[in-house]
Amino acid sequence: MKGGLGGLMKQAQQMQKNMQQAQAELATIEVVGQAASGLVKVTMSCAHEVRRVALDDSVLADKEMLEDLIVLALNDAVKQVAATTEQRMSGFGAGMGLPPGMKLPF
Repeated sequence: MKGGLGGLMKQAQQMQKNMQQAQAELATIEVVGQAASGLVKVTMSCAHEVRRVALDDSVLADKEMLEDLIVLALNDAVKQVAATTEQRMSGFGAGMGLPPGMKLPF
């Protein structure tokens, strides 16, 4: 029994180390959220750090519309970060016997 617990602890420590490494790798991955067919683009890391905002000159005339487009592009980038993170981290829950639908916090 004691050896089983030690083995579980060792597995948990290795999994934690692997998750930390994967999170560090994700921080280097960038996604681009877009609005208005690419007239507004937001580049964000998978660590939720906004790196760049690119605006087409044609959207600069209408301030309210531009503000809305920036929000849409940011939300699109956040969705892409979530999808990329889930895809990269999905393997960590495999084999742990988690109930269907239960996810590990990333």
